[in-house]
Amino acid sequence: MTEQNAYQVADWNGKSGEYWAANQARLDAMMAAFGQAAIDAAAPVTGERVLDVGCGAGATSLELAVRVGVRGHVLGVDISEPLIGRARALAPQDTPTVFQVADASSTEFPEGAFDILFSRFGVMFFDDPVAAFVNMRRALKPGGRVAFVCWRSAAENDWVRLPMGALKGIIPPPAPPDPEAPGPFSFGDRGRVARVLTAAGFTDIAIEPFDACIPFGVGGTREAAIDDAVKMAFEGGSLSRALADQPDDIRAHAAAAVRAAFAGLPGERSVMIDGAAWVVMARNHAS
Repeated sequence: MTEQNAYQVADWNGKSGEYWAANQARLDAMMAAFGQAAIDAAAPVTGERVLDVGCGAGATSLELAVRVGVRGHVLGVDISEPLIGRARALAPQDTPTVFQVADASSTEFPEGAFDILFSRFGVMFFDDPVAAFVNMRRALKPGGRVAFVCWRSAAENDWVRLPMGALKGIIPPPAPPDPEAPGPFSFGDRGRVARVLTAAGFTDIAIEPFDACIPFGVGGTREAAIDDAVKMAFEGGSLSRALADQPDDIRAHAAAAVRAAFAGLPGERSVMIDGAAWVVMARNHAS
């Protein structure tokens, strides 16, 4: 691993990676519609070779493998050893899929080896996204295509917007993050995504909005599902950081407010929240 992306490497081999590995089934279920939209955009066919960047526990890699068949090949890469370990454990023995712990921004992939560069929420964390995409483009064949899905802004995504909105009046609002800092929402601006891909040498760039309901929290009853949604909200991300140094009474007040926010949403065995993403397509016209 390079020194670039050092924070992400440490985090995804620590707290974040362990959390995702432990909650793999539910988190993949939450992301399924978005991954499917990106796979449909990629339109893989029998015999193609796919590089799946930030593959996590391998759900999209295995779906891509079904599309390309035994004559195709999928390489799933992720910086997280816990998640690659989970992917290898879940993969059927006969899948044309290989999983590798690697930083896609710097790994020297075989030049021109892949027909498709794919990612489900795995390309927003690079310290230098242009350099990362330049490196990944080298792995694409001339005419090869890119298809990935990335989050739009935090304000459009209920998994951040609702919990953080519930904190108003309970704690002072945290300073807004740098919108282009590596993180889930660093590609929230469509113009920035286009600039990054253009600077990296891609053409035929198309960026389309994709919205889907996300099952957030699960439970045998609605009350249990709401409780679980609150637990998930407190386990990671913006809410966890905002409340990290707060006393117990403030945290309890916040939990009640967040629960009230989730209780206003539909869903019986889960809380259905709104998710907003971009589905991005581009092409490598390098010869």
